[in-house]
Amino acid sequence: MDEIKNCCHRTKERSVEEYKSLINRLNRIEGQIRGIKGMVEKNAYCADILIQSAAVSAAVRSFNKELLENHIRSCVVKDIKEGRDETVDELLDILQKIMK
Repeated sequence: MDEIKNCCHRTKERSVEEYKSLINRLNRIEGQIRGIKGMVEKNAYCADILIQSAAVSAAVRSFNKELLENHIRSCVVKDIKEGRDETVDELLDILQKIMK
């Protein structure tokens, strides 16, 4: 199925809890990025910027973990129950990409 390969045509209804949690994480990451930009603009010490950058990387990893868990528990389980075994291939492809 082409729709499995092209995620831009698929959507997912998220619960209010899931939506709020993901948006809150993204807002924090956005704030951290703005903070790093401000540090660069103010000529902050490289080591201080690197520490903040590492914190952003950790925050993005945490976001990915939460999103992946939600994806597996909802989309993947649903697709497999409906006989869409190609979803397992999609999941494996996603895992390969995010584990680089």
